[in-house]
Amino acid sequence: MSRFNKNDPYFRKAKREGFAARSIYKLEEIDARLNILRKGNAVLDLGCAPGSWLQYAARKVGPNGVVVGVDLTAVKIKLPAHAHALQQDMYELDLEALREYAPRFDVILSDAAPKTTGIPFADQARSIELVRHSLHICSKLLKRNGRWVAKVFQGEDLPALQTEARARFSAVKMQKPKSSRDHSVEVFLVGTGYRPEDRDQARDESDDTKAE
Repeated sequence: MSRFNKNDPYFRKAKREGFAARSIYKLEEIDARLNILRKGNAVLDLGCAPGSWLQYAARKVGPNGVVVGVDLTAVKIKLPAHAHALQQDMYELDLEALREYAPRFDVILSDAAPKTTGIPFADQARSIELVRHSLHICSKLLKRNGRWVAKVFQGEDLPALQTEARARFSAVKMQKPKSSRDHSVEVFLVGTGYRPEDRDQARDESDDTKAE
């Protein structure tokens, strides 16, 4: 199945319901199972383009919440007033600018994926790197007991990544939504109960302004 197969039922459903991409249904299913997004939450969405996760998160948190997306690619869809899309590299985040929206976020999402090469080992290694960086961003911006969802490609390094995530969260589950394509190697790691180290909590006293 090609990436934009118009006969894909999830593609058609997303178009019909006004969402930017079929990927909305992956987050919707994970959220329905694990109650990730809640009214009034502050949410950071890494790799947010074309914007379907922003749309869904904005709907779930409501106008008393805030959703901020980051991507190198501009998000072109119209968003509600409490949702914002910033054109930034997730490896060079302006942390102070993000903290203007929320000192720390209740939820950090990452649907970021590498540009694939067709070489499975290389693609999986790049995916792992993105997820590890999202964990680093959690240390800067995620609240204690916060929640995290990140897409990753399956491969031999996945168990080690799960171990790293479990050191930071009370529980980590792996999810494979029904809307993921049959041939896809993607899965989603979901962490709940974030446990920051003491030095993470001291970041307000630091002058660190880059997630390097």
